[in-house]
Amino acid sequence: MRGLQGKNVIVTGGGGAIGGAICRRFAGYGASVGVFDKNAEAANRVADEVRKAGARAFVSDVDIADYAGVGKAIAAFESEIGPTDILVNNAGWDRFVNFVDTTPELWDQLIAVNLRGPLNMSHVVLKGMVARGQGGRVVNIASDAGRVGSSQEAVYSACKGGIIAFTKTVAREVARRGITLNAVCPGPTDTPLLASAAGAGERAERFRAALVGAIPMKRVGDPEDIPGAVCFLASDDASFITGQTISVSGGLTMHG
Repeated sequence: MRGLQGKNVIVTGGGGAIGGAICRRFAGYGASVGVFDKNAEAANRVADEVRKAGARAFVSDVDIADYAGVGKAIAAFESEIGPTDILVNNAGWDRFVNFVDTTPELWDQLIAVNLRGPLNMSHVVLKGMVARGQGGRVVNIASDAGRVGSSQEAVYSACKGGIIAFTKTVAREVARRGITLNAVCPGPTDTPLLASAAGAGERAERFRAALVGAIPMKRVGDPEDIPGAVCFLASDDASFITGQTISVSGGLTMHG
């Protein structure tokens, strides 16, 4: 894809399944990658893979829900690697439970990671992009749960729906600055989060079979299915695309 060579990219949740796949794909295109993840061990493992691919890597174990910490982490990244050209807000977390059985404490945890974190990251990065006047790209990893809902994910769905609306609104605000924002919505993807929802044993087998039966392409997603859309939206090939939401779900949630 055009325009990714030499770019500086931050990926939150970069130590996870989808985040790691995104980091490795950007590295393959010649970008320098900031792997931001509270799990320092996982982040360092992905950073090592990025370096083996011949790209530069930076690691931060910042808590993205901490605005002051985010500012310091981004400043450190830009001091070592250079100005942020691309931000991928990928970090996410959920616990599968019916809404009436949740607690306000759980809501706060979910909102901190899935909504407040991307707001913090975007606020700091976008200020820099606007000040430099050289454009930029923000790709937010939302979820089909935020587009169509998902049982036992009420607060998570609310956060991801908020991210979609946030993406569209800020895309309007900064479009004249040459900055684009778009959202990628994974459907069911083979990650630890999906495994926790499925449970174990026979229940897990039934859960997975039901998912596969509902997906037109007859398989759940793989983490490697996600980076193509992300890198495309971050590339020069998508320079006239902003405020859009793309589902990567094997056709599960297609709509007109």
